[in-house]
Amino acid sequence: MDQKAIEQLVKLSDNVKKQELARFFKSGKGQYGEGDLFLGITVPKVREVAKQYAEIPLQDIKTLIEHEYHEVRLLAGLILVIKFEKSLDPKDKIIQFYLKYLKRFNNWDLIDLTCYKILGAQIVNSSEQRQILYKLIESDNLWEQRCAVVATMALIRQNDFDDIIKFSKMMLTHKHDLIHKAVGWMLREVGKRNKSVLVSFLDEFAGQIPRVMLRYSIEKLNIKERSKYMEM
Repeated sequence: MDQKAIEQLVKLSDNVKKQELARFFKSGKGQYGEGDLFLGITVPKVREVAKQYAEIPLQDIKTLIEHEYHEVRLLAGLILVIKFEKSLDPKDKIIQFYLKYLKRFNNWDLIDLTCYKILGAQIVNSSEQRQILYKLIESDNLWEQRCAVVATMALIRQNDFDDIIKFSKMMLTHKHDLIHKAVGWMLREVGKRNKSVLVSFLDEFAGQIPRVMLRYSIEKLNIKERSKYMEM
């Protein structure tokens, strides 16, 4: 079953698109996606294939996750999301599986399209499960850290901001812009729901926040407010 899914993706490959994706996801030497290989398939097309193979067993998904092509690993993640949302397998089993192979989701799109829909959905009602995010944020792996940050989207949507504020403080000195962007994005989401929480954080830390993180976080503020924080 897993091989059929792979074959179906290969048939959708696009030589021009694969070169574009390789550049977009920074797969060159020394870049964060170094060595990643692409078939050149858009997310909507991969998502359509995922719907067709949502009931394949987790063991077959393991084969997809370990595949060299980016879109095949994306397929694995999207299948896991469908399984989780439709309870096609026990949710705790899906989470354990996802965490076991999390490092194979080694680019920002693979993380962003899966983490808050799997981990996030589970942590909303469980403080014990929430500790998973704290283990990930303290990891030395970029993708695990980004997963912890973006997974808080599920909490933010429930007007629960404590964890992302804590993570934002922890990541102030992080060196990678993919973390800066993720934190800034989540802070912006906080501001959409409770501007005072965002403003309180910015009033205290705007002078310390990496510029990319700051720009992302203030995007929805008015011009006067944006100027104020950029000048701090």
